[in-house]
Amino acid sequence: MQVPATFEYERADSVTHALELLERYGPEARVVAGGHSLIPMMKLRLAQPEALIDINGLAAELGRIAVEGGELAIGALVRHAELLESTTATDLFPIFRDAERVIADPIVRNRGTVGGSLCQGDPSEDLSAVFAALRATAVIQGPGGTRTVPVRRFHEGPYETAVGPGELLIQLRVPVAPGTGSAYEKVERRVGDWPVAAAGAVLRVEDGVIAQAGIGLTAVGAAHFCAPEAEEHLAGRPPGAEAFAAAAMIAAEHCAPSADQRGPADYKRHLAAELTRRALATAAGRI
Repeated sequence: MQVPATFEYERADSVTHALELLERYGPEARVVAGGHSLIPMMKLRLAQPEALIDINGLAAELGRIAVEGGELAIGALVRHAELLESTTATDLFPIFRDAERVIADPIVRNRGTVGGSLCQGDPSEDLSAVFAALRATAVIQGPGGTRTVPVRRFHEGPYETAVGPGELLIQLRVPVAPGTGSAYEKVERRVGDWPVAAAGAVLRVEDGVIAQAGIGLTAVGAAHFCAPEAEEHLAGRPPGAEAFAAAAMIAAEHCAPSADQRGPADYKRHLAAELTRRALATAAGRI
């Protein structure tokens, strides 16, 4: 039987209270909201936190989706199902709808959170690639105040993030600009599974050429979940099949997939190219 080790439990009633609890219990405390990643790890004793800080009561502070100051603000406690159903988010960035539809199943989406997904830091996480493609900014709050970190620097390694001891991810902010299209493509072994490979694309077109491109890759060993070399290739070019195919090959060449139970490395590299090409084409069609 899978049984977690003994731990303390506290329920936070505000962000300030959550930070106070994190300070009280120290670096071995963990924040829990949906718990779909943390609880299974605790059952297997792969994670043994000394205390869990429950933040499910903080939706008023951390559960909002709104456009503020030219950015889409998404609270860390927003559930996957809420993001999927939010026309505020999905009308601006259809990539959210594409990705959330293929994340796990309705039960998980009803409880799992955006912030929890990013903070888990899994190398195969869908939303990490989505927010990397969108060039989002993570807002982190700690005892010393609030700071921001580009999502492309948020993940420091497998299961490692920029959120330090005593800190809390409170929000993701995505710049909103006209002439933008986005899309997400994923291959999985079965519905709701982790991806074999997946790619997200965001294109902003001005005067008939690509002013900025964002490409997010997951499960294929792309550093920081992005493909900067491919993005640079697209900048200044007219959107089209030839440019997208070339950028897709560049993205695949610069990732480092590993063979595992989901497939060999060469197959994953092939998927990285093909899914990037498809995502770019779909994103261009949505501008």
